Amino acid sequence: MQTAVHHLAPQMLSAAYPTLTHRIPNGNLPPMPTPPLATGKRNENTPGPRRLHRNSGSRQRRQSPQCNRTRRYPSSHNGVSCHHNSLLPTPNLLRPHQNKSKSCCRSSGSLRQHIFRPRSSSSSPEEEKRDPADTAGAASKKTVTTNGHLQPAPSANKSWASASAAATDDASKGPVPCDDKEGHYIIVPDDIIHRRYRTVRLLGQGTFGKVVEAIDTETTKRVAIKIIRAIPKYRDASKIEVRVLQKLKERDPTNKQSVIFDLPHNPQFHLTPSFRLSSKCIHLLAWFDHRNHICLVSELLGMCVYDFLKENEFAPFPRHHIQSFARQLLGSVAFLHELRLIHTDLKPENILLVKNDYKTIHIPVPGKRNASLRAKRILDSTDIRLIDFGSATFEEEYHSSVVSTRHYRAPEIILGLGWSYPCDAFSLGCILVEFFTGVALFQTHDNLEHLAMMEQVMGKMPERFARSGARSKPEYFKDGSKLDWPKPKATRQSKREVKACKSLMEIIQPTDPINRHFYDLVKRLLTFDPTQRITVRDALTHPYFNLRIQEEQ
Repeated sequence: MQTAVHHLAPQMLSAAYPTLTHRIPNGNLPPMPTPPLATGKRNENTPGPRRLHRNSGSRQRRQSPQCNRTRRYPSSHNGVSCHHNSLLPTPNLLRPHQNKSKSCCRSSGSLRQHIFRPRSSSSSPEEEKRDPADTAGAASKKTVTTNGHLQPAPSANKSWASASAAATDDASKGPVPCDDKEGHYIIVPDDIIHRRYRTVRLLGQGTFGKVVEAIDTETTKRVAIKIIRAIPKYRDASKIEVRVLQKLKERDPTNKQSVIFDLPHNPQFHLTPSFRLSSKCIHLLAWFDHRNHICLVSELLGMCVYDFLKENEFAPFPRHHIQSFARQLLGSVAFLHELRLIHTDLKPENILLVKNDYKTIHIPVPGKRNASLRAKRILDSTDIRLIDFGSATFEEEYHSSVVSTRHYRAPEIILGLGWSYPCDAFSLGCILVEFFTGVALFQTHDNLEHLAMMEQVMGKMPERFARSGARSKPEYFKDGSKLDWPKPKATRQSKREVKACKSLMEIIQPTDPINRHFYDLVKRLLTFDPTQRITVRDALTHPYFNLRIQEEQ
């Protein structure tokens, strides 16, 4: 009998894929089918062709294909498959889509043993605020913040049942579907995908599909595989991401080299006009079509930055870490912009740590008279990767009217004034403030309330920009260029939340040169008028990045 595959030691892992609305709390596989997917508005992404949302009214029900295949397993669990065929044909994603999958074969008993149970979702995340003081909100965010990254699966200290034994025990039960009724590929540990990748565990699942940890039997390295749902609209959306990732790979094949960009001389900052940029983006290792499921193989990374904040009780990052994050993010987005790409969905959930290693220190609790201490995690490495290119848009191609996740959406998008590269710069400004405070800058889900919060933080809109907004969205303005807030129907809670917003100078108090330069950089990123907003290229030459910030807690 084949040796049982034991659950591997956990890493705080995430995969570079979008719209994952479920997390897997552990490596166990309880006997239950995959639950319906939860769709929340925490991730208010583009409803256009580059961000395809599930529409329950028009969703296509498909028959799950019956399996009629023979599964192959490695002779041992050392990551090398004796059945691997390295000469695989390259699939053609541009050929007409076929709705019916190929047949395959699995045992029903094995499926019952190994289907994972995701965390249950709570109330609509649209009604929750991203605040560590709000316990209910923090709980509901488990569903929301999985969009774009994966929850690390803790060790279950439990062995998988032997695949060969399961197949033997259930051989008499007949074939069962390879896909569930929602078009998700049913994950079975120790399954062989594309005659090369041996599945280890399910990392997470969401609207687009599932992500699994697997072992590349050719290289023995661990990888993450995003398995897209066998539904036409999700297949089509995944092709966009493949195209973008291939473009990035062409420019930076190893994902390690730096590319030299010559910048126009900036007399304001008096710095060198040329420097090296590294993409700092997720690296696509391979892609293929497996039984009507497009699969994207990428490097296996750590948790997302938002998850680290959450597990660290939303404690702010040290200032020297913020500077490192800012330099990498601005450089990565500048790399995209040089390729005429706009990310459109920058947020902490789409920034992954390369490694999760950290040290724990104990610091005094503010406001406590006694010597009460609390634990705080400090990262060993600030190396990050940018992920989720499912909604990335080339500058010359069609632009949907609404993009970006609500908390990081630029004002020109809210006002319907069109958008381009500057919307990424605004999102980065919001992210940097969140790194500084630990919580999201704009915690709202209403357009007018959002604009009112922006005026509280950033100051009044410039009259010219406000008049343009009033022509596009007159319902948000009065007297030509004045924001019509509060409306008579605005709730007391909404009014209190807007009034509670501090100005940017109150948030980043410029008490020393570090804060003073950081405040100036963020202020230039958080500018209402996109034509006056600093570009990510110019932001990289800001004096803030000349500062040597000492390590601090």
